[in-house]
Amino acid sequence: MNLSTTQPGSQLGHFLRYWRQQRGKSQLDLSLDAGVSQRHISFIESGRSVPSRELLLHLAKSLDVPLRERNALLLASGYAPMHLESNWDAPEMRMISRVIDLMLKQHEPHPALVLDRYWNVIRANEAAPRFFGGFIDLSAWPKPRNLLHLIFNPEGLRPFIANWNEVAGGMLERVQRESLGHVQDSNMKSLLEALKKYPGIEQLPPRYHDQPPVLPITFARGNERISYFSMITTVGMPQDITAQEFRIECMYPAD
Repeated sequence: MNLSTTQPGSQLGHFLRYWRQQRGKSQLDLSLDAGVSQRHISFIESGRSVPSRELLLHLAKSLDVPLRERNALLLASGYAPMHLESNWDAPEMRMISRVIDLMLKQHEPHPALVLDRYWNVIRANEAAPRFFGGFIDLSAWPKPRNLLHLIFNPEGLRPFIANWNEVAGGMLERVQRESLGHVQDSNMKSLLEALKKYPGIEQLPPRYHDQPPVLPITFARGNERISYFSMITTVGMPQDITAQEFRIECMYPAD
């Protein structure tokens, strides 16, 4: 369900019920968490009551609704959106952008990538294209390059990943776990469906939970092998949609 593209109007009750159910909460649970009467929540969900802007934001915070979808909730109630979605070159993003550039540079000579919510590479350090370009011709992959397609496509990095079955299963689990707000919107569902169309995906063996602390990716070419695991960085208290949705993935040697 793509809440951010749904037309505003009488959809507020549907939106609120959707997020409450995604969080596995009853109306009573939400009323206790937010300090609002269950009757009032019932009236909002049935369309019989429109909450104040402050109450709506309080309910959204109680349900851990992502910033993009909080704007959709506000619009559905007739209020102006609260959270900006800034461009990377906007003045308000300058501080974050400088920190990202510093982190990418300091991570040399190992690859580091900046990804959006759909795993598109929006920035990288110099080591990343140098490393991945040693296996495939990156010029054949138009920008923005999607990291998942690079890994799952048989014409991409897949033939060079020695433990590909384990990595593919782990990546699919990670995508579902890391979906923003722990909810998959229509674009993420389309991405997962596209990945599952690659050969062998539906036949992946089940993963067991008696695993080591991390699952490294082992790249192999000829007799050369190198294993990496990732550390993920996000903004701690984002107030901007762009700041909330990106993450930095730094690859560290595992051997």
